[in-house]
Amino acid sequence: MKIAFIGSHGVGKTTLCFDLASRLKRLDLGVDIVKEVARNCPLPINEGTTLEAQAWILHTQIAEELASSTRNDAVICDRSVLDNYAYLVHRVGRKPEYDELVRAWVPTYTSLFKVPVLQPPSFDGTRAVSRDFQLEIDKGIDALIEAFQVPVHRLDASDRPGWVEAVLQAAGLPLEPPQIDLFSLRA
Repeated sequence: MKIAFIGSHGVGKTTLCFDLASRLKRLDLGVDIVKEVARNCPLPINEGTTLEAQAWILHTQIAEELASSTRNDAVICDRSVLDNYAYLVHRVGRKPEYDELVRAWVPTYTSLFKVPVLQPPSFDGTRAVSRDFQLEIDKGIDALIEAFQVPVHRLDASDRPGWVEAVLQAAGLPLEPPQIDLFSLRA
């Protein structure tokens, strides 16, 4: 199972990843999180990104997902190729070769969950803090979802506390670990 949270920067994807991983661990699943690879990019990101930087990010995302999938029952991605591609498209426009890469890779996700923008991004030392840039990327992600006809679960902006339960339900997973009946007697 590979679940990805998609959305602009500063919307809470990382927190969701850790919350979901905790719940999946309680279901006795081997879980790994593919963290946002852009943070390790040796090239410019955010508004000053380049085609080369975004190519590095897309390919590294795929490599990290491949590696994690070979070792774990559940992989939770703090981004997907789709929303990483939105940053490339924002900077240099769509590229046919990357359209094909993204189209081919998107079906490898069991489920994609779109995290809505609830507030402006806060300074974290890496990501952009421009509200306009955040909203432009969010709009670009929605355009790619539509263009590629990607099935996406949209998390309810009015129910932030219920997002993890919504993900578990959409993925067909139990909300609580199974209880062991310690008191039944077997003859």
